[in-house]
Amino acid sequence: MADMTSRVKELQKTPEKIRNIAICAHIDHGKTTFSDNLLAGAGMMSEELAGKARTLDFHEDEAERGITIDSASVSMVHNVEGSDYLINLIDTPGHVDFGGDVTRAMRAVDGAIVLCCACEGIMPQTETVLRQALRERVKPVLFINKVDRLIREVKLTPEEMQKRFIEIINNVNKLILEIAEEEFGSKWQVSVGEGSVAFGSAFHNWALSVPYMQKEGITFKDIIDAYEAGGDEYKVLAKKAPLHEVVLTMVVNKHPNPVEAQKYRIPKIWHGDLESKAGKDLLSCNIDGEVAFVPIKIVIDPHAGEVAAGRLFSGRIRQGDELYMNLSKKKVRAQQVSIYKGAHRIQLDEVLAGNVVGIVGLKDVFVGETVSKNPIEPFEAISHIFEPVVTKSISAKKTADLPKLIEVLRQVGKEDPSLRIEINEETGESLISGMGELHLEIIENRIKTEKGLEVESSPPIVVFRESVSKKSDVAVGRSPNKHNDFFMTVEPLEDSIVEAIAEGKLPEGRIKKKDKSLDETLVSLGISREEAGQYRDIYKGCVFLDRTKGIVQIGEVIELIIDAFEQVVDAGPLAREPCHKLKVSVVDMKLHEDAIHRGPAQVYPAVRNAIKEAFSKANPVIYEPVQVHQIEAPNEFMGAITSLISQKRGNLIDVKQDASTVTIKAEIPVQEMIGWTSDLRSATEGRGVSSLVSQSFKRLPSELQEKVIRQIRDRKGLAENQ
Repeated sequence: MADMTSRVKELQKTPEKIRNIAICAHIDHGKTTFSDNLLAGAGMMSEELAGKARTLDFHEDEAERGITIDSASVSMVHNVEGSDYLINLIDTPGHVDFGGDVTRAMRAVDGAIVLCCACEGIMPQTETVLRQALRERVKPVLFINKVDRLIREVKLTPEEMQKRFIEIINNVNKLILEIAEEEFGSKWQVSVGEGSVAFGSAFHNWALSVPYMQKEGITFKDIIDAYEAGGDEYKVLAKKAPLHEVVLTMVVNKHPNPVEAQKYRIPKIWHGDLESKAGKDLLSCNIDGEVAFVPIKIVIDPHAGEVAAGRLFSGRIRQGDELYMNLSKKKVRAQQVSIYKGAHRIQLDEVLAGNVVGIVGLKDVFVGETVSKNPIEPFEAISHIFEPVVTKSISAKKTADLPKLIEVLRQVGKEDPSLRIEINEETGESLISGMGELHLEIIENRIKTEKGLEVESSPPIVVFRESVSKKSDVAVGRSPNKHNDFFMTVEPLEDSIVEAIAEGKLPEGRIKKKDKSLDETLVSLGISREEAGQYRDIYKGCVFLDRTKGIVQIGEVIELIIDAFEQVVDAGPLAREPCHKLKVSVVDMKLHEDAIHRGPAQVYPAVRNAIKEAFSKANPVIYEPVQVHQIEAPNEFMGAITSLISQKRGNLIDVKQDASTVTIKAEIPVQEMIGWTSDLRSATEGRGVSSLVSQSFKRLPSELQEKVIRQIRDRKGLAENQ
């Protein structure tokens, strides 16, 4: 294998010969088997093990549950027409509770293989992962898997098979047009003729694409004949048309290399000055430029400690280099640098731009950090499609284990950044929030089995949101020393803005200088030009505006006012739940001449009180998280499922039936979803499956508002005036 290692080392030096890709698919569409076969075919793993070994599933709970939870990076060398190419593949999970991993993987790659089952077609998850890819300007190609089942179980003729493929391809293309930005929607359509679609069976290790069929003279009929001949005849297909050969050739020919891709991806994911030196280095993927590395995964290696795996967008990092972490604002030293060969890290002296690399020594680094040599504008925060809405409190069974629990939670939070963890060192009770019950259950099992710690957890708690339903009058907040007054209003934020923030069209963060592109985006969303110029902060889906005129000392207090606004958004006035869809404006202020009398201790309480008072004048309301689920089950359970949904305050959105199966889409409040998996199992005798399609916040019915506010306040032990 030494020869392979030297080929991998050589190839990392020419970015044009690199392809960084991810595979994304709905759960159980065969992704792990698919990636194992690619690895085996590229000589990175023994062929006998492929598809059985599941090299990429290295947590015990993954092998047990048969699902992929952590995404791992693997690298392969593939030869096309006499040239070697280095293909870095990031494996991503299909289960939506781990959607955070998918989003992070997309940051590091330029191309995605959308894997889709020939029998089931496009599923909710397929759509979600495609959305995540296109949002990061990652170019898709399509692989239709499980074709063997169409022949053996569904018994389709070649004509019917082609009709089925065309339907899937059209659906994918329709999604790409809908989701992608205009310039990419039509350019990135997948097509059989152009070779950006392949089909095959990952399980039986063969694949075909039109260019390959033309080159090798294979037809659809040959495939059907091979299966109909019975016995092991289909194994001949794997020799004639090996999966890795067809798929990796499609990747090399149809996916961009880092140099091409960064030209159009960087303006989307990095908001610094593109004319600056760092900007030009990033756009051109300059090996000799400013270092810019974004970790997308922290893996705990028993020997090396924390390895930050991620994409190096520009520059080179040598072992021993001093680096700077732009978000945590601290210096660290790279102790080891490595690239991947198969699923193993090979240590090198230096790693170069355009690669997926592993770096040891970035102390306390977190996913989505921007690592460079000199301070640069950080990359846009990696935004997750769903927010964590279910929380459990977790504590160590033995008091003596408390320090260990805190350590373990910090580690778990690093390994899975879509978890939110709040550690309370005084009470020893910590809160852990995730996407759903399964997500938290798996994390809890990991703490017990892998980290060997006995813990107890509370029943799950749902996180609500606070908001208002009309515009308030002006409210005044006076500072404790009576020398400063702040005049504020609160109103519901326009839906168009809420959506644009959720989709990442409006980047979150404080707005420092005049940002022309931000103004244009706001105007295109129907905001007047004057108001667009008043935006000062976009924070967790809420916005802050400065509508004051001619106040001299405003520059000295504006950051403090924004701090206070963010404190209220984190814990609202009704029950200290986070706020949602809120637009807060400061309309006027009277300040003491002397700076000493308008420090944080004066400004924070005054602004918070003004916002809280305005809030109470604006018809405060509680929003609850609701999820749209798609439920599939045999037809005879339709009645049982619909009555289960109505018991849970759910609404039916859509019901489709075919000969044997019913597919129901329903919107259900997350509060009622606790225990959902087991309720659905018992209602359908274990034959119903449900998957999350989307999540949003809806107004809680008015008859429940009072009751829920009281429950939350009691649970948090808040006194009347708190």
